[in-house]
Amino acid sequence: MSDKPVPARPTVDLRSFTPARVALGRSGASLPTRPLLDFTLAHARARDAVHAAFDPQRLAAAVRVLGLDVTEVSSRVADRRDYLRRPDLGRQLDAGSAAALAHAAAAPCQVAIVIGDGLSAAAVHAHAVALLQALLPLLGEGEAVAIGHAVVASGARVALGDQIGAILGARMVVMLIGERPGLSAPDSLGAYLTFAPKPGLTDAERNCVSNIHKAGLSYDEAALKLAWLVREGLARQVTGVALKDESADRRPRGIGTAMPQ
Repeated sequence: MSDKPVPARPTVDLRSFTPARVALGRSGASLPTRPLLDFTLAHARARDAVHAAFDPQRLAAAVRVLGLDVTEVSSRVADRRDYLRRPDLGRQLDAGSAAALAHAAAAPCQVAIVIGDGLSAAAVHAHAVALLQALLPLLGEGEAVAIGHAVVASGARVALGDQIGAILGARMVVMLIGERPGLSAPDSLGAYLTFAPKPGLTDAERNCVSNIHKAGLSYDEAALKLAWLVREGLARQVTGVALKDESADRRPRGIGTAMPQ
């Protein structure tokens, strides 16, 4: 056997490429104090994000500044504890919201925008308006996509957008919602697109652009993906597993050159 020492693994270098917990070291059979405290803090931030207060009035006011008509609605959940224990109630509008939305609906539209608190209201307050600021100009270029209505929804699960889209007569609904907080990103925003929304659809019929936050997918990158998916989804009349994200290779319809079929 060779007496040559085994070189140290260069795992520490990985820490410059990822926020994931790698090369933490050890102290005996446990973690060193600093990584343990960092983990405890990240866990506390994730828990706080789940229970953070949602301010639909402030969010609706910010969306109106972008030039969109906004309606505020609520799901059937009574409080945050109810939201966490009864996901099914977060997928249904309460009776008053359904009636108010039907009253506010005008003619059927191409796309409805829904912003819901989800599992991280902090993510929605931090990123939803900035993402819309990047997305709306892309949808307005070339063959403009008409945004018929925006809805701010409290106590929302992703599928709540299906009922909202159906009431508004939208060909597609784009749901911006706070994702489940992680230990490296308590404020990650997700965007879900569904063509021909109606209650009872499954996740196989949606597209998702996730991990939108300052250390993840940027607003501009996410907006380009969403603009491509919206235009292609409307053109092909489908979303979900039948619509693959090819935005990195092909420009959205109506923006720049025509796309080959």
